[in-house]
Amino acid sequence: MSSLAEDRYFDPDPGVRRLARALYEETRGLPIISPHGHVDPRILAEDTPFPEPAALLVQPDHYVLRLLYAHGLRFEDLGIPRRDGAPVESDPCKVWQRFADHYYLFDGTPTGAWLNYELHEVFAIAEPLSGDTAPRIYDEIREKLGSPEFRPRALFERFNIEVLATTDAATDALDQHRAIRESGWTRRVIPTFRPDTLFRITAPEWPAAVDRLGVRDYSGFIEALAERRTYFKAMGATATDHAVVAPYTAALRPETADRLFRLALDGKAAADDERRLTAHLLMEMARLSLEDGLVMQIHAGALRDHNRLVFDRFGRDRGADIPVATEFTRNLRPLLNAYGNDTRFTLVVFTLDESTYSRELAPLAGHYPALRLGPPWWFHDSLEGMRRFRERTTETAGIYKMAGFNDDTRAFCSIPARHDLARRLDANYLAGLVARHVIAEHDARRIARALAYDLAKQTYRL
Repeated sequence: MSSLAEDRYFDPDPGVRRLARALYEETRGLPIISPHGHVDPRILAEDTPFPEPAALLVQPDHYVLRLLYAHGLRFEDLGIPRRDGAPVESDPCKVWQRFADHYYLFDGTPTGAWLNYELHEVFAIAEPLSGDTAPRIYDEIREKLGSPEFRPRALFERFNIEVLATTDAATDALDQHRAIRESGWTRRVIPTFRPDTLFRITAPEWPAAVDRLGVRDYSGFIEALAERRTYFKAMGATATDHAVVAPYTAALRPETADRLFRLALDGKAAADDERRLTAHLLMEMARLSLEDGLVMQIHAGALRDHNRLVFDRFGRDRGADIPVATEFTRNLRPLLNAYGNDTRFTLVVFTLDESTYSRELAPLAGHYPALRLGPPWWFHDSLEGMRRFRERTTETAGIYKMAGFNDDTRAFCSIPARHDLARRLDANYLAGLVARHVIAEHDARRIARALAYDLAKQTYRL
């Protein structure tokens, strides 16, 4: 890995590769629009040096953790804190060594592609990472992290990020976003309104979340959500986000919604009550989006915390969320019939169920003005996953019903890696269309820019 191949991920056919290279060269330098992700805004508010390589590249990245765990490594040995306070590995050098010893596990994966980019392009590491090179590379990265050029804000600017959206609980005071604004730093970091905890009325954390809103009835709850949305928008938000297993939507009568809310307050709500109220609240969020203009996102199809042992010991976001089969045509029909014909409303839908791309999502987006397709998400933001997405949606929905690309990451240094991979793969896909005379080369240049930059900016009203 003394250098990354300039033509990586391009088609081996010389003609297609030449076109792909030319298209990529026109997009590689465009600013990064990151409209959906999970970077902690505290990183940019405080702008303190990153502590060391393991804490930056290994421990916060559930893509990395899940594959290491799948091959028998214990989270305790990777320094992941346990909920019960039991001892875990405290030496980051040993964590890094274990990661490097198993670096070969990421061969052929998108995680491997991102990590190679980070090591070579971000940290200018000139040798491959392995068990033998681990100590030298650790020391080299740690030394660089102590320099001003590798502080979070300096990297933000070096990565050429134009906008970075974080994902924030609906009850969050957004103190970190306020601190960024008041610091005088002019780069754009904005929140995203995510009310999931407030919708999960059977979850143990729900009563405390509702208490933070200070409401005791359903009408007050909806008013409080509207007020919080207004506050988020004043702090720069342009979107909301909703994570659900199934994208079920259905409106309830006001008295029914109030009854379900009161059941939850009394601690008597059941799983079906939560399902019905969540379906209704998604309708309410769409209605409020017409009023305040916030773009609505639905991330559907992840069964969270599948591994109960991992959740009980280490909590959420440890790589144990698994895709499930997901139906959209019937589930979204109430919401789309109510709001999907209104051009003032934008709904971006993501799925982990690839079988729905051509059967449901592309036809829906190819009809309803409000609906846009989110890019390949999570398990599918990969070399082959992005290609399959383009092949299964473009002919039915068209390029311009796509929401562009987003990196959806909490691993800060992987942001440019993910965008670079997406731009290369889109350039290669478009070059193939040109080679087969499906589109002209000048159209491919326009589309490549749209996919890399314009569509995300337009979709999220940035």
